[in-house]
Amino acid sequence: MKRYMNTALLYAILAMVGGVFYREFTKFHGFTAKTTLSVVHTHYFLMGMVFFLLLLVLGKNFSFTGPKTGQMLVLYHVGLNLTAVMFVVRGVIQVLGTTLSPGMDAAISGVAGIGHILLGVSLVLLLLQIKGSVTSVQK
Repeated sequence: MKRYMNTALLYAILAMVGGVFYREFTKFHGFTAKTTLSVVHTHYFLMGMVFFLLLLVLGKNFSFTGPKTGQMLVLYHVGLNLTAVMFVVRGVIQVLGTTLSPGMDAAISGVAGIGHILLGVSLVLLLLQIKGSVTSVQK
């Protein structure tokens, strides 16, 4: 349980860093249009901090952790951070006005898509594991 709390704290810090970077980087470059940098802050807060705080509460109430939980959470961390890094890459390119080749543009989108897929798969697996624990508690 302590690990979930520490992870939530880490993601809260990353969310704040992402928000400050977005604000300062766009201000420094005089950029006022929409950029992907704006979603790093919210993704880290919701998918990072809030998610692990919910796991903390669910873990205390339903004791769902098992041997595979760690593997699913590693997959979740990889997916979330890969997604956030690609948001930063895409956002910096947008703010700087860099022209990308179609292949490089597709590569950035593809890697971000892989991060989203890893997030989705690990989230479904964790929810199924929690569901199994909730069902066994109700019997």
